[in-house]
Amino acid sequence: MAYLPIFLDVTGRKCVVVGGSEVAARKVTTLLEAGADVLIVSPEIHGMLGELLRRGSIRHLKREYAQGDMDGAAVVYAATDDSALHQRLCAEARGRGIPINVADVPSLCTFISPAVLTRGALKIAVSTGGASPGMAKRIVDRLERLFGPEYGVALEIMRAARHHLKSTEPNVQTRARKLTALAAARIPEFLRKGDLEAIDKLLTHHIGANLDALGLSHLLNHEIDKTSEEIPAAE
Repeated sequence: MAYLPIFLDVTGRKCVVVGGSEVAARKVTTLLEAGADVLIVSPEIHGMLGELLRRGSIRHLKREYAQGDMDGAAVVYAATDDSALHQRLCAEARGRGIPINVADVPSLCTFISPAVLTRGALKIAVSTGGASPGMAKRIVDRLERLFGPEYGVALEIMRAARHHLKSTEPNVQTRARKLTALAAARIPEFLRKGDLEAIDKLLTHHIGANLDALGLSHLLNHEIDKTSEEIPAAE
């Protein structure tokens, strides 16, 4: 089976998780990180879900799923041990045109969840098409060594550079050329070393504005301190 790789904006949108287990909790965590409005439908919830409910981070219908609970949902996750319920959820979601993921049952899924490495705005998703989630996770573990937290900081620099050029460079092709050249520069490497002076020179050369002009100096000093703490020693 082939899948379309896609990143979906669920900010503030209703997303339904049917089930209250640890598996459901992992789905909830992913949704909350994406800014979703999470509704859990389950007679009971366990572990961290109780704390999330007490904090008001999620909503909970404390009962069995009833047809229509997924109305208006951006996505549905099913994570129970009831195969008959999973069949009904799949049929309802397909009928309503709502993407659904059924834990450990790829044949009932209209989308699958990849293993993801997150570095700020950077997300690298790895999927094996449901063949081996364990292998996908192993690949992500290896990618963690290649793409450290400095890449998240580098993207904040690129975002600021892009905004700057949009207001100062009217030619679209010229903007694209400058941003492409900046993206190919050694910003992550210099961040890893804590060399803000080198980054200033790169920015001045490529877009005519340094970290101060982009309003990033204070932020970068703070982020570099955090980055140096998070980067593991080479093995």
